[in-house]
Amino acid sequence: MSDSEIILVILITLSCIPTLASLSKLDQWWIRGFDFPRLQISLLQLILIFLCLYLLPYQAFWHYVITGIVGFNFLYQGYKIFPYTMFSKKQVLRADKKEGPEVVSVLVSNVLMDNDKYHKLLDLVQKEKPNMLLTLESDSKWEKALEAIEPHYPYRVKVPQDNLYGMHLYANLPLRDTQVKRIISKEIPSIHGYVQLKSGKWVRIYCLHPKPPSPTEDDTSTNRDAELLVVGKHIKENQESTFVLGDLNDVAWSRTTRLFQATSGLLDPRIGRGFFNTFHTKYPFFRWPLDHLFHSDDFKLVTLRRLRSIGSDHFPILIKLCHQPEAMNQQEEPEADREEKQWADEKIAKGSPRQKVELSKITACS
Repeated sequence: MSDSEIILVILITLSCIPTLASLSKLDQWWIRGFDFPRLQISLLQLILIFLCLYLLPYQAFWHYVITGIVGFNFLYQGYKIFPYTMFSKKQVLRADKKEGPEVVSVLVSNVLMDNDKYHKLLDLVQKEKPNMLLTLESDSKWEKALEAIEPHYPYRVKVPQDNLYGMHLYANLPLRDTQVKRIISKEIPSIHGYVQLKSGKWVRIYCLHPKPPSPTEDDTSTNRDAELLVVGKHIKENQESTFVLGDLNDVAWSRTTRLFQATSGLLDPRIGRGFFNTFHTKYPFFRWPLDHLFHSDDFKLVTLRRLRSIGSDHFPILIKLCHQPEAMNQQEEPEADREEKQWADEKIAKGSPRQKVELSKITACS
């Protein structure tokens, strides 16, 4: 075996780690971290395929074996991200209307607590004029800066915190029954309530920002996953028109996010349209979609855009939806099978005991 073949075998062996980690159900942060860079991993696998074809003489059986292994890795990673390409079937159909009382626009922005370029977000809000603005990582300084938009957004829920998990919700549409809940941890708030469209329709909203699995935040993804799935099960049980928005600290194609969709029955407008990567603003090659808005199947998409940087490590994202009840018969709602339901229950059971108390408090309103 030549030196180049030895190096190639080592590289291919190492490249198998992300796929093996992804296939496992382990929650350790370094394992779940491989869910994020699937596009980058796919490109690495493609490079390895070309190296195999260039360097290997294919005179021995193992030459075909390692080429097959790297080919499988490439196909697996590609299979996971394929739904978020323009070649895949769209999960959410295009709306018939672009304006009207049934249309609502939402801007989600993780502002980065230490970011002091407040004017950039204010200018963006003035330009886009969303019906709802959700800021994440917003502290008392951001709250003070955002007072400038309050005349245009009379309905507000403010949760300033200096631990990177503050959030503020601003709306020019009526809000009702809003509550700040802490499903998993006292440090991690979420906003629950209803927003009324101009048509009079009330829509349930959940604003979330769970902790990510990382060595500096949470050793495992257990609590993040439990929070998402607790909310997902509640949505399914109540069968209301619903939005879930926020920085979920998880990518759209992860097993947990897909399980959340199957558990809740909510749709993802990115499927069939693109990645809409929102993090990280400074590293173009290392970006993935962390900021989300999922919705029930009685909405269609008007527009979905990633907006310009406001100085944060996240790009803001803007979505405009149209409430069309007939869409329920035109769009397929994700459904969890028996294995997925069991896995969701197991993940919730592993979460903090606090989430079990909070779950009983999340009640639907008539």
